[in-house]
Amino acid sequence: EAKGMPPRTSPAEYLAHGQAGAMTIAAEFTGHSVPTAQGPLTTEDYVAVELGLFGAPDAKIRLSANDFSLRVNGKKSALTTEPYGRVVANVKDPEWEPPEPPASKKSALSTGGGGGGGGQQDSTPPVVHIPIGVQRAMAQRVQKATLPEGDRALPVAGLIYFQYRGKEKGVRTLELIYSGPAGKATIELHP
Repeated sequence: EAKGMPPRTSPAEYLAHGQAGAMTIAAEFTGHSVPTAQGPLTTEDYVAVELGLFGAPDAKIRLSANDFSLRVNGKKSALTTEPYGRVVANVKDPEWEPPEPPASKKSALSTGGGGGGGGQQDSTPPVVHIPIGVQRAMAQRVQKATLPEGDRALPVAGLIYFQYRGKEKGVRTLELIYSGPAGKATIELHP
């Protein structure tokens, strides 16, 4: 189950915030980085927004990631949220390094001066498969950081994801759009 992230002390600690009824939505665009408690992960096909939702003491709200969308560069159609399960298949841990490949043994064919083409085998790097344990650990990190859904007490925080394969440099304007039980709000994010 998604547990979310610890909310910051106040909405002012996020780069952007706005009101939807009695709820304050605070947000920060993290780009292709997926911040987690154990360190950031990266993804080429998705971008993330860290949300912090605040309200009066003892306030509750019914949360759904589907209440949010993201408008990039003023386009008419906004991006809809993607479930964390899709993001998991695309994340990478920038600190994980594949094991060193074993030293290749030269065959008798490749040492000769003939046209055997033996030297071409080394031109393509070997395919590296991330071990299942590492994949599972990354999936759990993404799941835990995801905004929890359902009836929740405020404050609550977590990540929501949008499919965006473009480079972050090409993002000029971002609008996070909320339309849910608390009302409606559009928040300008800082790319």
